[in-house]
Amino acid sequence: MFSYRMIKKARIFIFTILSTYSLNHLSSFATSLKTSKKTEPLNKPKICMVLDKGGKDDHSFNESAVMGFNKAKTDFAIDEKSKFVEPQNDSQITQFFRSFATSVNCDLIIAIGFTPAAHLPDLATKYPSKKFLAVDINMEDKNKAKNIRSITFQEHDGSFLVGAIAAMKSTSGKIGFIGGMNVPLIRRFETGYSAGAKYVNSKIKVGTGYVGVTHDAWNNPAKAKELALSQYNEGTDVIFQVAANSGQGVFDSAEQMNKQSKQKKKYYAIGVDSNQNWIKPDVIITSMVKRVDNAVYNSVKDFVANKFTANHTVYGLKDGGVDWAYDEHNKKFFTESQIKEINSIKEKIMTGKITVPDYYKLDKK
Repeated sequence: MFSYRMIKKARIFIFTILSTYSLNHLSSFATSLKTSKKTEPLNKPKICMVLDKGGKDDHSFNESAVMGFNKAKTDFAIDEKSKFVEPQNDSQITQFFRSFATSVNCDLIIAIGFTPAAHLPDLATKYPSKKFLAVDINMEDKNKAKNIRSITFQEHDGSFLVGAIAAMKSTSGKIGFIGGMNVPLIRRFETGYSAGAKYVNSKIKVGTGYVGVTHDAWNNPAKAKELALSQYNEGTDVIFQVAANSGQGVFDSAEQMNKQSKQKKKYYAIGVDSNQNWIKPDVIITSMVKRVDNAVYNSVKDFVANKFTANHTVYGLKDGGVDWAYDEHNKKFFTESQIKEINSIKEKIMTGKITVPDYYKLDKK
């Protein structure tokens, strides 16, 4: 039988073991709390972005930028007050940038599109401690304070691809192009598109039209629809729109023409920047995607990781910066042989066997 003294000693032994175990775990827990506090940033960076005209719901250039921005907010430790704004006019663009650099005190300021980005050189020089991102314009020559990262795309290569696709799908031998604002950047799309179409069919005719010469051209679907209807009624059966929110008018016109067609002739359109195939899947045969979302996301990622460089980067076919969109919405439009031909053209561009004309480098005298 166990004596009272033996039982008492056993209790003391067990209590000592449990106390030591608890103290060790409390110590480990305290250490883990200290470690977690060290890894949690004290001051999260504030990221602010100014969109181009047309708004965040243009299903195109701006929307792609917003997607990249929102994904970055979810994935990275940035200030919850980080935000993007939608300017309605030029004066608002100036006000937003001034506010972001001063009272709002943003650490990284992003300009989406060449119009907002044109404000960055002066701003960057005035506020050298800030970092800036310009999307869709090369700022190498204007980066005096060495605090601007600029990103452009090889949109002429992607446009060559969808031009080839337009020629493949056209039965009339006439295709069209409708741009938003008549500026060199959009001319670059047009030049690549026309060259791609003529690569497939040297006799094809390419009609062109522009919504306007001011920034409002990006947000005028009614005008774009009018231009598209005019081209379709003249025999065009495929139109590539590069017009931001105005491009919705091109899609509407193709849909209207198909409903009115008594000869069962098909009228098609091609989207731009974002994958727009889903918007009107019976009309849009493909989209020339331009990964603005990746440009924004990767830049924010670099900034948070202290890897942000103030240089110029070009996105193209090789890195998926531009491409043609093929998915469940438009696969019905293509045969296996056509897909093979499209991918062959893409490969030839990437390997240099096809040289796509670049409007920026053409002799325009």
